[in-house]
Amino acid sequence: MTLQPAQKATDSSKALYGGKQSRRITVHDIAAAKERGEKWPMLTAYDAMTASVFDEAGIPAVLVGDSMGNCHLGYETTVPVTMDEMTLLSAAVVRGTKRALVVGDLPFGAYQEGPVQALRNATRLVKEAGVGAVKLEGGERSLAQTELIVQSGIPVMSHLGLTPQSVNTMGYRVQGRSDEAAHKLIRDAKAAQDAGAFAVVLELVPAELAAEVTRSLHIPTIGIGAGPDTDAQVLVWTDMAGLTGGKVPRFTKQYANLRQTLGDAAKAFADDVAGGAFPAEEHSFH
Repeated sequence: MTLQPAQKATDSSKALYGGKQSRRITVHDIAAAKERGEKWPMLTAYDAMTASVFDEAGIPAVLVGDSMGNCHLGYETTVPVTMDEMTLLSAAVVRGTKRALVVGDLPFGAYQEGPVQALRNATRLVKEAGVGAVKLEGGERSLAQTELIVQSGIPVMSHLGLTPQSVNTMGYRVQGRSDEAAHKLIRDAKAAQDAGAFAVVLELVPAELAAEVTRSLHIPTIGIGAGPDTDAQVLVWTDMAGLTGGKVPRFTKQYANLRQTLGDAAKAFADDVAGGAFPAEEHSFH
């Protein structure tokens, strides 16, 4: 039964964010949130400690994104990220969470050969890391991969718009501005849905187009630089928390300045050591 608008506002106990579930969130909970018209947050994480903070804050879904290449492993792009790295860090995030749905990225080169390769690597993330779902880029070009992974019992999140693994061909720019590109994005989104994807990430897409895609799908859309009308919003946590150095993307809102906070703490520690103030008596054993 579809919930009516009046019911949507009162059924807060089942909410993904702020709800009362103590169990691990599943893709079925994600689908139910779409039915309720609920908006929900998602963040990336790459280690157990950070993931535990987000889990305790009530973030319902955590993405172990290939963005780890830029903001955790020191690569210039996401392209060099390997399956070994993705598996290792995904497992850490799973260990650091109790409630959040953990989604592991399939990095560049992990699924482009075809469905069998894609299933093999998706299975590895589920078996070795314990993720609840996997994410891969592309709509129509990744249909066979999506279909086989889903048919094998592994939930798939699709990623459309700006797909960072294709940076060498598309560059970092807003996608879907021409009529032709917009129509293709809509086709890709519907194709991903038909292939069995449980959600679609829309990255760097005009807000009006993202709203149209959201209205046309029965699965949730997750926006990043895609305006306010998607079902959910995801940010790279180091951008959100102000840890990333340099220019901040336009679509990011910084909710803290951890780079300055950590820098100040490190300098205070160094000053205390250099000046002989640390360790003090209370930090010593006798």
